[in-house]
Amino acid sequence: MPRVVLADDHAFFREMLARSLCEEGIDVVAEAGDVPSLYEAVARHNPDVAVIDVRMPPGGTIDGLVAAVELRARRPHLATLVLSAHKETAHLSALLDGGRARSVGYLLKDRVSKVEEFAAAIRDVAAGKYVVDRDVVSAMVAARRSRITHLTPREVEVLALMAEGLSNAAIGERLHLQRGVEAHIRNIFIKLDLPEAPNYNRRVQAVLQYLQSPPR
Repeated sequence: MPRVVLADDHAFFREMLARSLCEEGIDVVAEAGDVPSLYEAVARHNPDVAVIDVRMPPGGTIDGLVAAVELRARRPHLATLVLSAHKETAHLSALLDGGRARSVGYLLKDRVSKVEEFAAAIRDVAAGKYVVDRDVVSAMVAARRSRITHLTPREVEVLALMAEGLSNAAIGERLHLQRGVEAHIRNIFIKLDLPEAPNYNRRVQAVLQYLQSPPR
């Protein structure tokens, strides 16, 4: 029986979901209404799975998603299932591609209409599986394609040379840049939505996005 910490800022929804999951054989060991309480509950109870709403206090934007990324970095064995009412794509690469595409899930709330299916998703991520809503995957692909188009011509040149495996020094030499390669790469990371995360290489992720959706 998976031991779960359930984090959602809507108390009524959280309590109803906790009760329903318990009826399906899921052990909800703690509930949290904000990110600090989530961190405290995970530290105290050491659950198998953290179920986290994307939009959580204190910020109320994507604090829950950022917390999920942080928890996966701190606790490699913690399975994480994120819930959202929207197809959020910011920071998803760090959550889903963070060097360990297992024991993680991302589901839209309107798809979780049957509690038995949701309980099955919790068991799947607890067992090391990868459970992601197909609409979220489509949104990620579309977002990645659009982000590549936001790069300047010079940034595209730098990224293309990164894809060839060149070092920063070699890129500077090839493009006759005495300085500024690092600044271009920082801008590429920002525009491709690749935040710093300990479990994945941003340079590799940027190259993968380029190879999957090269600019026309």
